Amino acid sequence: MHAFRRLNALSLLLAAAFFGLHGCSGKPAGEMVVEPLPAGWEENLVSYRTDKDADYASAADTPLHPDDRAGFSGLDYFPPNPSYRLAGPLHIHETPEQFTILTSTGKSRPAERYGELRFSLEGEHLVLQVYRLLDSQAPTPVQALFVPFTDRTSGVESYPAGRYVDLKEIGDGRYVLDFNRAFNPLCAYGMPERYACPVTPVENRLKIRVEAGEQGYRRG
Repeated sequence: MHAFRRLNALSLLLAAAFFGLHGCSGKPAGEMVVEPLPAGWEENLVSYRTDKDADYASAADTPLHPDDRAGFSGLDYFPPNPSYRLAGPLHIHETPEQFTILTSTGKSRPAERYGELRFSLEGEHLVLQVYRLLDSQAPTPVQALFVPFTDRTSGVESYPAGRYVDLKEIGDGRYVLDFNRAFNPLCAYGMPERYACPVTPVENRLKIRVEAGEQGYRRG
């Protein structure tokens, strides 16, 4: 009887450990997940894209090549897709590792591996490193965070060198990662010599298709 009780207690402990790590959904602890959309999410996304297109068409500091401005009619986008909007924790590295990140001009910029995001898409458990550019002039630490990535649309529908996506802090240590707002680096628009765009490190090259955000820009 005592042996049975010890075995039963051990089973309960193992079960508690399993569900503590994986949760009832079977997902690893600390993953970002798809959550119910905030009110007006799609309308805000469409408005953001419309405003960006208008700005690129008319702003004095547009990244478009001068030869392309007159005929510019807007960027190409994947359709809005709520399954690519994730929310959850940013796992901050205890000891951020400093390194230099290569740019499209061949120069390098000082950066650090600040943390990582864990999530699942297309049935795959994935990780993206979050970097902080140490020479950034961003007004807040969150705005200095930088998430570049490539995926299997890169070089097909989207820009070959990868895209960037911003993190939005929503409180309680939680962030939103919305691939629907993934955007091309400025050097994608025909004047690469004008911009020093950080190149996506190998560790942030996803093995899935991310059919969300901006597609590649084709001049003319």
